[in-house]
Amino acid sequence: MTVPHATTTATAGPVRVRRAGPADVDAVGRLVAGVYVGEGLVDPASPYVAELGDAARRVRQADVLVATLAGPDGTEEVVGTLTSAPAGSPFAEIARDGEVELRMLAVHPGVRGTGLAAELVRTALAEAAGAGARGVVLTTKVEMRVAQRLYERLGMVRTPERDWAIGHMPMLVYTWSVPAAPGALVEAATWPPLRVERVGSWRVGTSDGFTQRGSSVLPLGAPDDLPAAVDAVEALYAAAGAPAVFRVGDPGAAPGLAAELDARGYVTSSVTDVLVRDLTGRRRAVPVAGEDVSGGAVLAGGLALRVADAPDDAWLDTWVGLKGGPKGTGRRLLTGAPALYLTATAPDGTPVGVVRVALADGWAALSCLQVVPGGRRRGVGRALTVAALEVAAARGATRAFLQVEADNAAARALYAGLGFAPAHRYAYRRQPGGTVGGC
Repeated sequence: MTVPHATTTATAGPVRVRRAGPADVDAVGRLVAGVYVGEGLVDPASPYVAELGDAARRVRQADVLVATLAGPDGTEEVVGTLTSAPAGSPFAEIARDGEVELRMLAVHPGVRGTGLAAELVRTALAEAAGAGARGVVLTTKVEMRVAQRLYERLGMVRTPERDWAIGHMPMLVYTWSVPAAPGALVEAATWPPLRVERVGSWRVGTSDGFTQRGSSVLPLGAPDDLPAAVDAVEALYAAAGAPAVFRVGDPGAAPGLAAELDARGYVTSSVTDVLVRDLTGRRRAVPVAGEDVSGGAVLAGGLALRVADAPDDAWLDTWVGLKGGPKGTGRRLLTGAPALYLTATAPDGTPVGVVRVALADGWAALSCLQVVPGGRRRGVGRALTVAALEVAAARGATRAFLQVEADNAAARALYAGLGFAPAHRYAYRRQPGGTVGGC
C-alpha cells in the first residue's frame, strides 16, 4: 500500500470538510492506509493495514469526516480524513461514558502545512460538543510529535494517567473537555428580538425578518400539545408576514420537535457553533467607552480604535452596508441590550472594520464583526476581536462567546487562534416558502 500519487497541491482549489458517504470509502481507505504505511507508522505486513483500508465499515459504524479538494472539472479529491467514535461504539478503544474518541487522522502529503489537519480536528471537536458529549479523547504514538503539537494548539491536554500500550508499544493519550456554554437564554439576552410573544414557555421573536437570531423562536420546555404549539407559532409568523423559524438543539428544548418540523417540511437554514473562551486575568490594553482614544489605541497597520456605548451612523453604515438590511431596524435591534461598539478607522477617520460586544450575566457576546473589502487580509478582524475581549474584560466580563456558522472554516480558524473553543451547536429550521437573513 502506498501513499496516493502526489499530484495534489495546496493551491489546487478550495478545500471543504464534510461527512463521508459511500462514494468516498475507496479514497478514504487508500489515503489512511497509504499514509500510515508510507510514513512508517504501521508495518506493511501488519493486519492493522486491512482495518485502516476498510473505510466502508467505518462509515457504517462511526462518523467519518473527509476534507476534499475541488478540481477544475468540479470533481472532489479526498485529501484528508478523521474518524469520530462515541464511547461504546465499535471503533472506540478507550473512550469513557460521555466521550468521543478520535482516530485515524490522515492528510495527503501534498496539502500538509495548509491547516487542513487542524480544521478536521476543529470540526470533530465542534461536532462532539454539538452532540452533547462531555469530552474528546485520542491516542497517539510517541514519535508522532507533529500531531501532538497540533492537538496541544487546539487545547487538548496530555493525560498520562490514561496512557496504555499495544504489546510493548507505549501509546499516549490526549483529552479535551467541552467547555460550558452560555445557554440560549443568555445568548438571547445579548441579542433580544424587537418583539417577543409567548406560546406557553416558548419565546417567539420577530424583528421584521432582520437576522435569524432576532426572528426565531426559542422552543424551551415541553408543551402539552406539541403540534398545536407549532401551529400557534406558525400563525404568529404568518401574521407578521414571515416564515416560522425555530432554533433547535438546545438543552431543555421540546422533545419530538425536530420530528414534528421534519413532518412539516422544515429545512435547515444554517448550523451554528457557539465558541467560548475565558477572560479571567486578561490585561486591560485598550480604553473603554468614554475615554479619549485619540493617539492612544492603535490597531493593525496604524489604524485607530473608537469605542462607544451606542452605534453611530458610521458604525451602522459599515455593518449594514456589508451585511444588508434596513439601517433603522438594525439600530433598534442592536440597542435592545447593553453593548459596546468598536470601530477601526483609517488615518482619515474612515471606518475599516466594526465589532459589537454585548454584556449579560458575566458573559461578553461578540458579534457583527465586519471588515471592509479594502481592509481585509491585514489583520483588522483579529485586532478588533482582541480589542473587543480587552474592552469586555475591562467592563467586568469573565467569559466571552460568539456564534459562527459551522461551515465558515476561515472564521473558525481565526477564533481558534484567539483561544475560542466549541461549546455548543444549534441549527435554525425554517418553514418552507420564505427566507430570513442571518448574522
